[in-house]
Amino acid sequence: MRRGAVFVLCLVQFVDVLGVTSATTAIPAILSGLGAPESAAGPLATVYAMFFGGLLILGARLGDRFGHRRVLLVGIGMFGAVSVLGGTAAVWHQGALAVVLVGRALQGAAAALSVPSALRLLLSATPEAPRRRGALAAWSATGAAAGASGFLVGGLLVQAFGWPAVFWVNLPLACALTIGTLATVTGARERTDEEPVDALGAALLILTVMAVIAGAAWIEQPATRVIGVATVGAGVVLAVLLGIRLHTARAPLIPAAAFRSRPLRQGTLLSFVNTATTSSTAVLATLFLQERLGIDPIASGLTLMALSVAVILTSTSTRPLLKRLSAYAVCGMGIAAIALGCLLMALTVGTWWGVFVGVALAGAGLGLSSVAATTIGTTVPDELAGSASGILNTGAQLGTALGTSALVLVASVAGVGAGWAAAALLAAATAAWCALPAPLGARRESLEGVSGSGSTGR
Repeated sequence: MRRGAVFVLCLVQFVDVLGVTSATTAIPAILSGLGAPESAAGPLATVYAMFFGGLLILGARLGDRFGHRRVLLVGIGMFGAVSVLGGTAAVWHQGALAVVLVGRALQGAAAALSVPSALRLLLSATPEAPRRRGALAAWSATGAAAGASGFLVGGLLVQAFGWPAVFWVNLPLACALTIGTLATVTGARERTDEEPVDALGAALLILTVMAVIAGAAWIEQPATRVIGVATVGAGVVLAVLLGIRLHTARAPLIPAAAFRSRPLRQGTLLSFVNTATTSSTAVLATLFLQERLGIDPIASGLTLMALSVAVILTSTSTRPLLKRLSAYAVCGMGIAAIALGCLLMALTVGTWWGVFVGVALAGAGLGLSSVAATTIGTTVPDELAGSASGILNTGAQLGTALGTSALVLVASVAGVGAGWAAAALLAAATAAWCALPAPLGARRESLEGVSGSGSTGR
């Protein structure tokens, strides 16, 4: 890898995650501009996440099969190309809403191709433990910062140029990322997997994740709650069928070694908790600021920027911490800070400053815990690194979907303070688990000859 590769690969993560939230801010303007019914807001909000989350593991597997640099370039090119589809939807006389939905779906699919391969290439570019710790810190910071700042970026683009701008902006970004990847990221030493991709397993996995994400979004709204529960139930049935397929396939989509890897299992669980608590907290904060306090979307976005700034500041401190402490200890510290932030918001409901300080605390914790969770989850043999990147990102996407759905449901029944309190409870329980001896088996496992991951042992 050439100098600048880590920077470019982190930018891939930033642009793809930014696409989730920036277009979400534009949904009211899209509905108004296209004359679409309010019922279309749900599909517009979830279709990107459905395809992104559903295709992440397949994207990682395709990278193993055909080369991660090649798949990354295809994903970046596709992301830019389909953005044109969404940007031109306003000029379509018939089916404009369908064009936007298809554009968002294909953007999510393109991001699912890009992100796992970008993370795999980042790990390859930083085989030494100190450099890898710094690279994972940058990766986690850019992803978290993009998720929170997307609300502000989307609001600014819509106000200045109209809603098509949230699509058009991706075209020059994709061009810049393509040039940067070609200039800095090499794939000459990549070893490709000759096993064919399990099409049936891929289809079951995609349908499972999509059903869970879509069902979780529908559960948030009283009018669609029943169909949401049924859809999540269908996702559970599909997950059982997927498990059977993974057990019987000659070349399963997810290698059996991935299920046996304790660090990967635990890293995925921790990634799930990270997003389940922080993404849901940010959504509740956005709703609270605008609906209860009457703050406009841009001011709300600026308030939530406290989360992004805190993530960036604390993620840079993980490098020295991981030299002295285990990744589990650092993760526990971070998730404990998330719990404190959520608890503060629950105790100060009705105040702007409580939200501002609370999301800043949660962001500070996320900066630590996201780096540590990724470090734990990528402490795997080289042949599992590609699959690990897809699995970790899928866990994070499911955490966002299920966590947000659960907390919005709690908030609708018992108030926004109860929603934040539930997030605090989940985070506190996970932080306590990180401090128990239970993860020690995975810590020992991480020291058994896995290269470039010396940060997980005490």
